[in-house]
Amino acid sequence: MLMDMIHLLAQELHLRPGQVQAAVELIDQGNTIPFIARYRKEATGSLDDSVLRDLNDRLAYLRNLEKRKGEVRTAIDEQGKLTPELEAALEAAQTLAAVEDLYRPYKQKRKTRAGMAKEKGLEPLAQAILAQNTLAEPLTLAASYVNAEKGVSSPEEALQGAMDILAEGISDDPGIRGNLKRLIAARGMITASGDDEENTTYAMYYDFAEPVSKIAPHRVLAIARGEKEGILKSGLELEESAALEVIRRGVIKANNACARAVMEAAQDGYRRLLFPSLERETFSTLFEQASEQAIKVFAENLHHLLMQPPVRNRVVLGLDPAYRTGCKIAVVDGTGKVLDTTVVYPTPPQKKTEEAKAVLTRLIRKHGVSVISIGNGTASRESEQFVAELIRELGGDLSYMVVSEAGASVYSASKLASEEFPQFDVSLRSAVSIARRLQDPLAELVKIDPKAIGIGQYQHDMPQNRLDSALGGVVESCVNSVGVDLNTASHSLLGHVAGINSAVAKNIVAYREETGGFTARHQLLKVPKLGKKAYEQCAGFLRIPEAADKLDATAVHPESYAAAKALLDLCGYTPADIGTEALSRLPARVEEMGWTQAAQTVGVGEPTLRDIVEELLKPGRDPRDQLPAPMLRTDVMEMKDLKPDMILTGTVRNVLDFGAFVDIGVHEDGLVHISQLSDRFVRHPGQVVKVGDIVKVRVLEVDLKRKRISLSMKGLDNH
Repeated sequence: MLMDMIHLLAQELHLRPGQVQAAVELIDQGNTIPFIARYRKEATGSLDDSVLRDLNDRLAYLRNLEKRKGEVRTAIDEQGKLTPELEAALEAAQTLAAVEDLYRPYKQKRKTRAGMAKEKGLEPLAQAILAQNTLAEPLTLAASYVNAEKGVSSPEEALQGAMDILAEGISDDPGIRGNLKRLIAARGMITASGDDEENTTYAMYYDFAEPVSKIAPHRVLAIARGEKEGILKSGLELEESAALEVIRRGVIKANNACARAVMEAAQDGYRRLLFPSLERETFSTLFEQASEQAIKVFAENLHHLLMQPPVRNRVVLGLDPAYRTGCKIAVVDGTGKVLDTTVVYPTPPQKKTEEAKAVLTRLIRKHGVSVISIGNGTASRESEQFVAELIRELGGDLSYMVVSEAGASVYSASKLASEEFPQFDVSLRSAVSIARRLQDPLAELVKIDPKAIGIGQYQHDMPQNRLDSALGGVVESCVNSVGVDLNTASHSLLGHVAGINSAVAKNIVAYREETGGFTARHQLLKVPKLGKKAYEQCAGFLRIPEAADKLDATAVHPESYAAAKALLDLCGYTPADIGTEALSRLPARVEEMGWTQAAQTVGVGEPTLRDIVEELLKPGRDPRDQLPAPMLRTDVMEMKDLKPDMILTGTVRNVLDFGAFVDIGVHEDGLVHISQLSDRFVRHPGQVVKVGDIVKVRVLEVDLKRKRISLSMKGLDNH
């Protein structure tokens, strides 16, 4: 059975069976996805993190499918109704839905009209009518089933009971259900209606109809939410005559009175049982597919947001805007340590602008602040104008950036924030978070539930377990690809390292506080509850920049230290040369002797050797450094300053199914609709842009009243 799954996975994911088998074995041995992707390349043929996660998800589905087949097979067998044909159909079923369709006729149901008719002994009559091999009238056949003791007082009553059995049997028939599902997929229409004049959010769905085959995932989710809120009523339309023709082909075998009775029962079953069931199933399937698409987009956005380049070694002033309660200020140094906090009131109603300027000027000069990070929430517009004016007056190299503060309030009120900053109130913690988000988005954002970061669509409507699993995988992938400083990382960040859970992360922090910090990776084995398996999984992702053994500052795994030192020796270097200019000719020397030969000599595979060489040249390299730096500003525009055809530069803040939202420095993000993303056809916005991209846009339209900006990227050089 496992080999069948492996071959199916290989076929679906376009991989070699050997790659899949190795990956499955490694997963089953308890290895984490980041560890397999980075340190077991020889076994898997260098499968990357995303492919391994897809493989793992699909493997779990297939295993669940096999488990469910076994449960259904046993349940039907216990009823004595498991035929070779049914067993073969179960074996061939490729989805959980197909298995449930096969099980449906045998499932124990709550009391139904058909069930009560069966209790009255009318099933043989239903079978006789369904056979359609007699010229007798159904009512004549029903006469012999009159039985007062069983509650059947007349032929008409017996016939009605048999018709109920036929109606339910036809509606449960897996072949008929399958054919009707295909008809719905081809010719069904999703409809929605509503008339709430006060709520215009769903106005486009008040008289809506779109084919099942064409409806976009985000529209499915919008209709689902509108219905949940009681504003919309959704439905499925399908031509009844076409549906009944499908059923007729499945059940009618003759041209007689019994055949006509069967068709009458089929019509009743279709209207009363089958269509409502298929309508629910259609919406459920569409919602499931739309959710998967939304989760995929959310995960992609989260990945790019977390991998935004850090603003390194800069003293940052974080400003959490507000009106009545004032703007909270926190100054943090290049490592994120809080240097100063205060509150100023440059916004209405106090509008103590000059006093606020004096306070910020003193802080900027005292601590050497070079960039100001402004939260984009309430009063952000006024705060940005205030900061831009201050920068004009002070001059120098001071700049600012508006950062998303989504989730900052969630973090600042959390137990984690109170443990991290017990001396600050909630609002000052939020200012610290806003400053740190600019310094190192990854380290700060991992403290917040990804659903609260504000980069998805309908995330609170998704199946939460599936969403949490997908987003958790993204966070884990990002943290491990960047690597973590073992002596400075918070336990929140450490908790996302492969092989480390929250409890072990806290133990690591406690251990370094007790001992004064780690000086070597192998000291991790002294941390309570961090065993050999966890050490194997996490060690390569944890760095000690100041360690005596320079390999402890790299992504080289401890299991490969001997090979790395052997390689250095083979090429005439020493560990002291790691990360220095002296090592620049290392790749050329390996090339001269041949990568395969060198790998065999030092005792590792060629992919691992290439990774070792890369790490020895640039120890602890950060993949984020290769991306464009965040866009800092010194001046501010207002929405009323925008005019059609203006060309501006902005930052992509969110990517959705229908387009991308771009921050062009006017507080309200502008929408580049999918049709305006490129001169060529775009299937999904994610093909063209990603969160954090710096792009050129042209202003198409500005609606001041509705605070909407339409943008275009067509005809602009955004390569």
